[in-house]
Order: sequence, then structure tokens, then C-alpha cells
Amino acid sequence: MSETVNIRELNDLIASKSNFIQMIRTGMRHRIVGQKHLIDSLLVALLANGHVLLEGVPGLAKTLAIKTLATLVDAKYNRIQFTPDLLPADVIGTLIYSIKRETFEVKKGPIFANFVLADEINRAPAKVQSALLEAMQERQVTIGEESFPLDKPFLVMATQNPIEQEGTYPLPEAQTDRFLLKVIIGYPTREDEKEIIRQNIASSQEEIQAVVSRTDITEVQKIVEKIYLDEKIENYIVDIVFATREPGKYGLNVLDDLIEYGASPRASISLAKASRAYAFLQGRGYVIPEDVRAVCHDVMRHRIGLSYEAEANNISPDEVITTILDKVQVP
Repeated sequence: MSETVNIRELNDLIASKSNFIQMIRTGMRHRIVGQKHLIDSLLVALLANGHVLLEGVPGLAKTLAIKTLATLVDAKYNRIQFTPDLLPADVIGTLIYSIKRETFEVKKGPIFANFVLADEINRAPAKVQSALLEAMQERQVTIGEESFPLDKPFLVMATQNPIEQEGTYPLPEAQTDRFLLKVIIGYPTREDEKEIIRQNIASSQEEIQAVVSRTDITEVQKIVEKIYLDEKIENYIVDIVFATREPGKYGLNVLDDLIEYGASPRASISLAKASRAYAFLQGRGYVIPEDVRAVCHDVMRHRIGLSYEAEANNISPDEVITTILDKVQVP
């Protein structure tokens, strides 16, 4: 009975603290036409205190989305354009010698912000990618002998272009695993495209104002951590992840030759976190199987290694995940 009471209290708390969600969505829609999934994914990552890897062709409002979100949250935003000649110091900062003071001084890099856009992350060498991903994981940066904690909230949205692969450095599996979500975005519909034209040729655009503070966001992140995750949902999450490792045990022998390696334990953690955040967006203090299914593709698609056979047959990670979700028993 105590659990029921707690969930009721949690539902009331969420109802009182989630007003800003609709305001953020409305504010985003003033700048971003369509792309509902992109907006929801950014909100899930923000509430779950994770990071997003975005894949899509240029011109799909990826930069505009994170910049608008930063404005609505009244947060500091920085953009890092990743290029082959970039150095780790260009991202995290470095020590500079001051002749006047006769000592080394810390010059902080663009990573010191609340929202960081890592544009075309696969254009930079592995050392630079590692510097960024270490900051994402540890939430701190070490320059010289000193460590500096990063401000809260802290969200990295990295983008990669799926078309131009010349001169790129693909992210290793261990590094992509650090991203809570990998979101693939496609072209807008005809109606959305017409609206995009109208907005961009208009003489003036409505100014975006902050609707929530950074402190409010960090408070809400703590509420999301309290959202109830039943043991049946935990088992469901574990079954989905284990089906990528041992498909035969779940009657998925068809996947045996398609999966090179399954999802790591970080996939289970990320599924639980993202499901909680999604439940919050729905105004619920508890997770249901639909929440898990709603975030599953974004959480899992970059954590499954496909075999050469799967690639030869043009089978995508999304198809594998859909097959698993269709087969694994829902609680």
C-alpha cells in the first residue's frame, strides 16, 4: 500500500513540476517545424541527464534545436565545429603562460557550458573525440594538475553526417556507448517544408524567451530518478538486452547470424533512465512497458554490432530491435 501512496504523491509532484515541458515544446515549435521526435529525444536526454548522438543529413535544424533549447532553459550554449586539425585543448582548454604574473593560467575551452553542440564529431581524430567523451562521462575536465567540475545541467548533442564518409574518423563502439540516445532524423513532410520556407523568408521572427531555469532542471532530474520502476519492468529491460546477446534463448535463432555482439550493461542502465524520463514526459510517476518500447530504438541502435551477413543483406539495427520487441514477452 505504501508504494501506491508514494506513486500518488509522485504523480502530484510531477504534475506540479512538469508545466515547463509544454512551454519548452511550444517554444521549440516556434523555431523547429515538425521534428517532434527530435524535440522529445532532447527532452528525454535532458531529464535523464544523458547525451544525444544525432545522425541526419545537413539542414535538418539539428544546430537550431539545441540552441533553441539552451535559450528556453536560460543556459550557456557553445558550439564546437569538429575538424581533422582540432586538438583536445581546443575542446577542454589548456594552460597559458602569463608573462605579467610569471605563472601558468587556465584558459577554459568551449566544453564549459550547459549545452554543447559537437558538430560533425566524426570529422575529428580519436584523441579529440576521447577528450569530449571523457568530459561527458566524468562530468569534469582536468587541465594540468587541476580538475574542474562541469556546470549542471550538462548535455552534449553530437552530430554526424551519414552521407559524406571521406576524411572521417568513425566513433569506436566503446565511445558511442557513452551516448544515452542515438537519434536518426529524416526529411520533413511536404507541409512542414512549406512552413519552413514561410518561417525563413518572414521579415521578423518571434523572439524566444527562457521558460525555465537551470536550477529547476536539476531539481526535475532528481524527481526523474525517483520514478518507480517495477521489478517486472526491470525483467523486461533485461530480457530485451539479453535477447541481443543470446537470441536463441528467446526463440530468435533468426538473429544468431546477424548479431556480431550484443548490447552492454550500459544499455540496460540507459533503457531504465530513458524510460523514466519518458514516463515523466507523460506525467506518470511509474514506468510502463510502452515507455520502454518508446525509447528502445534510440537507446539500443548504436549498441548492437551487426555481422557482415546482416550488412550484406542491408539489415539495420532498427530491424533487429523491432524483431526483438515483437518476440520478447511484455509484462
